[in-house]
Amino acid sequence: MRSFRTSLSVAAVALAISLAGCSTAATNSPGTTGTSTTTTATQQAVTAATIGEDTHYDSDDLTWDAATEVAISLSDGGSKVTSTSSTGVAVDGNTVTISAAGTYRLSGSLSDGKVVVAAGDQDTVRIILDGVELGNATGSPFVVQSADEAIVYLEDGSANTVTDATTYADQGDDAPKAALYSMADLTIAGPGSLSVNGKYNDGIVSKDGLVMASGKVTVDAVDDGIRGKDYTVLLDGAYQVTAGGDGVKADNETDEGRGWLLVSGGALTVKAGDDGVKAFNTLTIGGGTVTVAESEEGLEAQHIAISGGDVTVTSNDDGVNASGSSTSTDAGTAGGTAGGGMGGPGGGGMGGGETVGDYSVDVSGGTLTINSEGDGLDSNGNATISGGTVVVNGPTNDGNGALDVNGELTVTGGTVAAAGSAGMAVTPGTSSSQSGVQVTFSSSVAAGTPVHIVDTSGTVVATFVTSKTIASLVYSSSAISDGGTYTVYIGGSADAKAGLTTGAIDGAEQQGTVTAGQYTQSQGPGRR
Repeated sequence: MRSFRTSLSVAAVALAISLAGCSTAATNSPGTTGTSTTTTATQQAVTAATIGEDTHYDSDDLTWDAATEVAISLSDGGSKVTSTSSTGVAVDGNTVTISAAGTYRLSGSLSDGKVVVAAGDQDTVRIILDGVELGNATGSPFVVQSADEAIVYLEDGSANTVTDATTYADQGDDAPKAALYSMADLTIAGPGSLSVNGKYNDGIVSKDGLVMASGKVTVDAVDDGIRGKDYTVLLDGAYQVTAGGDGVKADNETDEGRGWLLVSGGALTVKAGDDGVKAFNTLTIGGGTVTVAESEEGLEAQHIAISGGDVTVTSNDDGVNASGSSTSTDAGTAGGTAGGGMGGPGGGGMGGGETVGDYSVDVSGGTLTINSEGDGLDSNGNATISGGTVVVNGPTNDGNGALDVNGELTVTGGTVAAAGSAGMAVTPGTSSSQSGVQVTFSSSVAAGTPVHIVDTSGTVVATFVTSKTIASLVYSSSAISDGGTYTVYIGGSADAKAGLTTGAIDGAEQQGTVTAGQYTQSQGPGRR
């Protein structure tokens, strides 16, 4: 059994910016931003480069000698080993049990049967699915009861399906509760396809670690779609998940340094009845494409870090939410009153007496686009934006904000456009080195309307097209000079239908001027 690092990490701190005055910019003096006294232990970064140290996964597991394969043909009432006999395979009616390390190639179908892996705790069992259709009328059709590691390899050009029962005969606490269920570390890989129908509860579950290395995988589940315990990793492949509960998650809440999730490549699309992508500990996106098309909360974890990739989130509640069980302090006593960001007394993103816990959102690269009905980017701790592009189409009600943070928001780079209601305002804190402008419109701006920010030379430094009705906007980028005066226009033209783009102010209506780095805070009663 491999020994893994038990502390993971990402320097994670959360981001949040909020909104207020356009036509009359406030003149503010620097203030002091309260911060939490909670400390976070030094953690080691989990990235695609360290997967071999941090998980059970080894790319060598995906190569083997074809001459050693044990071929198993599945059929109702007639499953059998069709290659050289192996003492590691037993067939009992429609149950096929694999009890030894090795490579097993499965083909055929069982309409009401089961494939069981019951190997030793030092055994690696590789199962090649080569045109397999598994079903079971009373439980799960694919169960790994024991092994050191189970590898499910999807043969090139093959289509495979796993479907469980709508009710399970075994209702014990330790009984399987997913269509594809593993008590051991699980790897899914290969160029073929796999469809998993979780009609009882979950789709794919590992009660240990889970690595999705490649393949085209479709999951439709009554509850959670894809669930690892210690960790869940997506290295590459294409994943389409429809779930009544959470879409993709890692849920170990008891072991230190576990319960983390990493997306480093591939394409993931989630439609979830609850959270889209969720980790108990740290959720890291370093590459690939992540689309949460439907969710209550889009991304949720104690620490959320985005360093690359293309992330799009649609949520009925918070879009990105750093929250969970954590030691926390009261923001009002942790570092004084809410202070100014880049010279503003309302700046700093302080939640006005909200507790500041060990939570964070850190955006250092990639693109993040949010469309939320609740808070857009929400952290119950601190927040950092140092790179990448963040676009938030936030709530239309004043009880939530496009960006919401309990501690301090630090903006040192990247591009941020956060639009939504005007009832809450959290602005960059005194640690921020990049300036921005804050706009509150005298009347609502309709969806699809271009908003332009123009410098004193008449150059359009930013054009943002709203995707919903908005009352306020915060924009920060390297193009904004602290202390500079900018004129805001609505209307005119834009080169895209939504988001940050380029445009022109011909025919646009002037709204007023703002001074970069001067912020006003109007923190409202947003939900956490």
